Amino acid sequence: MNFVGKFKQIWRIRPLRNSILFIFFILAVFRIGSHIPMPGVDLVALKDLFARNQMLGMLNLLTGGAMSTFSVVALGLGPYITASIIIQLLTMVIPALEELSHEGQAGYQKMENYTRFLTVPLAFLQAYSIIKLFSQGSSPIISLTHSFDIFSTILVMTAGTMFLVWLGDLITERKIGNGVSLLIFAGIVDALPLTLQKAVVSFTAAQVVDWLVLSILAVVTIATVALIARAQRNIPVTYARQIRGNKMYGGMDTYLPLKVNQAGMIPIIFAISIVMFPSLIGQFMSRSGTVWLAKMGKNLMSVFQNQTIYGLIYFFLVVAFTYFYTAIIFHPEQIAENLQKQGAFIPGLRPGQPTSKFLHGISKRIMFTGALFLGLIAILPIIVQGVFKTTPFVVGGAAVLIVVSVVLETLDQIDAQITMYEYEGI
Repeated sequence: MNFVGKFKQIWRIRPLRNSILFIFFILAVFRIGSHIPMPGVDLVALKDLFARNQMLGMLNLLTGGAMSTFSVVALGLGPYITASIIIQLLTMVIPALEELSHEGQAGYQKMENYTRFLTVPLAFLQAYSIIKLFSQGSSPIISLTHSFDIFSTILVMTAGTMFLVWLGDLITERKIGNGVSLLIFAGIVDALPLTLQKAVVSFTAAQVVDWLVLSILAVVTIATVALIARAQRNIPVTYARQIRGNKMYGGMDTYLPLKVNQAGMIPIIFAISIVMFPSLIGQFMSRSGTVWLAKMGKNLMSVFQNQTIYGLIYFFLVVAFTYFYTAIIFHPEQIAENLQKQGAFIPGLRPGQPTSKFLHGISKRIMFTGALFLGLIAILPIIVQGVFKTTPFVVGGAAVLIVVSVVLETLDQIDAQITMYEYEGI
């Protein structure tokens, strides 16, 4: 079915149409909030700082551009993402949380509540750190002198983060894409026109070849991301025949799909959240009045400004988080147990432990490809800058992965909704 036919089909289904329009409304509210600045901020100096600092630029990516305007939602979903990382790490070491994660929807809801509770103090701490960071120096970007002004600003920024978490929940409830992912996606897409405008303004005749090569690279990158996002290993599964009375049940052959990139875009988001902290801490320390502390901060900043060191650390974190997150969401023991309960088996393997070991081995092999792909996509801008030295624009690997992954996930869920409504005769 072509795009026009699909659009007409969506428009005819009233509940689906209303859900999509509601999501657009929520995204519009988010974008309006990201352009409401907080008082006492030098916006010109702030935007100039973000343009010069790559780490802050990555932070701005997660906030959908709200940080560069220091808006009421300046923290974006960063504290919530950090809280998610902490809760998932604790799940690996605290048996009670691990058991809770296996309790289905009820356990998932409790884990989400714990994540939200942790988001509040993290947002409060991050807001205070950013205000103190931008308030230091001979020409501070933020001019807040009274304690009440500082506290009220921190309170508003924390409330802004929780407001975005609530908006994300409203989107997720509509079952058309993940709310957090769609909010990040909206921020990236919103920044595209301005990025392209800057690229066109700075274009010169000497950059024709660079533009051509980078345009081809951008298309290849998008196609590769879409291909890897859809790639999967199909494990054959056979359901044993069962005779009940005079009827025979089962005997069906199907397959168990294992995606090459089971973790999606989560590892890159996690890695961005972690890799930006040393540079931010270094910048905070460099503005200190203590000489040795300021010197240590400058040294820390210089280390992470080295593109080779930064790229290696970023690549390692993405690969590590891919393995970590896949280990959390993929449970071969549970899959093998469920297959055995349903009277299913993988041809040539005994049910139970042999099946679990086989699935674990297959997952490890394809996970290596997925982790390597995510790592290369993450450091793609660094590689491009190193090859071309000066480029008219940069192919943002993380941004491309987030955009393509969110679009594919949303389209899949829309197709599922269409199938459900057609089955129900709506």
